[in-house]
Amino acid sequence: MNKFDIIRRPIVTEKSMDLIEQGKYTFEVAKGCTKPEIKKAVEEIFDVQVKSVNTMNMYGKMKRQGLHQGRRPAWKKAIVQLKEGSKPIEFFDSME
Repeated sequence: MNKFDIIRRPIVTEKSMDLIEQGKYTFEVAKGCTKPEIKKAVEEIFDVQVKSVNTMNMYGKMKRQGLHQGRRPAWKKAIVQLKEGSKPIEFFDSME
């Protein structure tokens, strides 16, 4: 799997922005990827040093519109913590 296929998009919420102060960055990742694959992809794409990776499976919510109901797709979230001496990810600096 390509490193750009593993990291799908950054997650920009109030909670994820607060985690940046602790050196933690949040991404949506491919459903079938593992923690070592995520770590390697983040290190190669952003040129940083990763300390740890925490992953969560996010289940799709039930949604309805009138009589019709369905489910949003499930996805996987990864919170990546950088090492102390590592530089920050520049993409998130412009968000603050």
